[in-house]
Amino acid sequence: MKSICGADCGSCDLFKNAACKGCEGSGCCPFGKKCFISEYIKNGGMESYNAFKKQLINEFNELHIDGMPEITELYPLNGAFVNMAYPMPSGSKLKLLDDNDIYLGTQAECLYNDGSAARCFGLAAGMGFLLVCEYGENGSDPQLIEYRRR
Repeated sequence: MKSICGADCGSCDLFKNAACKGCEGSGCCPFGKKCFISEYIKNGGMESYNAFKKQLINEFNELHIDGMPEITELYPLNGAFVNMAYPMPSGSKLKLLDDNDIYLGTQAECLYNDGSAARCFGLAAGMGFLLVCEYGENGSDPQLIEYRRR
């Protein structure tokens, strides 16, 4: 199955396990909410969507986060994959995203990894925000680096 945005739904475990019906089977609400990516494409076309993605990539790169490599691509991601609980100064943990939403994001390995404890950057964006975090293997010890309204 091909999605509106070009994501390969057929290779996704959520689609294979019927947790997601994809764009066609869900009316562009794969996890119960309208997908902003499909709405963007429907309203402005694929060229407009690609320009939007390029703008997000530029905004992430303009953050100049120490150790983060240049970002060259963003992918549609289900919130459940990227919604981590970040430690707050009070000692509590807070999730900033929605497990049932779709975001544009990617993962990038930190440039300063020394081989003993690999760290990665996780990036997620929606229409109105950019989020950058850093975490260890399998999402361990997530740290919020940047949350910025756009």
